[in-house]
Amino acid sequence: MSPLVQLAAEEAENPLIPPIPELVIGLIAFVIVFGFLAKKLLPNINKVLEQRREAIEGGIEKAEAAQTEAQSVLEQYKAQLAEARHEAARLRQEAQEQGATLIADMRAEGQRQREEIVAAGHAQIEADRKSAAQSLRQDVGQLATDLAGKLVGESLEDHARQSRVIDRFLDELEEKAEAAR
Repeated sequence: MSPLVQLAAEEAENPLIPPIPELVIGLIAFVIVFGFLAKKLLPNINKVLEQRREAIEGGIEKAEAAQTEAQSVLEQYKAQLAEARHEAARLRQEAQEQGATLIADMRAEGQRQREEIVAAGHAQIEADRKSAAQSLRQDVGQLATDLAGKLVGESLEDHARQSRVIDRFLDELEEKAEAAR
């Protein structure tokens, strides 16, 4: 056999190279299946992928909108919190000022009442002293008159004279006491 025929026979028997008619039929079948998939399945697949992409993008947009809204709510909350803290500090300051004013007023009122009580006490002491001095003066005068009457042996019942003598005697005693101080 000729080398060409033998080469052709060997090529026909090579399992790696398919026969041409099978190759053509396989290629036509591939194009038909590919065309069918491209016409029927690919639009449905693209449609589902588009819907999924839109859902994802919509979800991202919603998430961004929610995040923006949350951020604005957070800022409002922080502003309200700062305002509330400021208001609390102002109220606390006012309460402290009112407390200090109230304490000062109460101290002044207490001081005034103490001074009134002390003044009333001094007045009462002075009135009691004068009353005691007057009572003592009368008692001393009566005792002096009785004693003088016993010494003289006569009754010294003349009240006007008795009062003058007693007053003069006690005035002299007071002057001596003041001079001794």
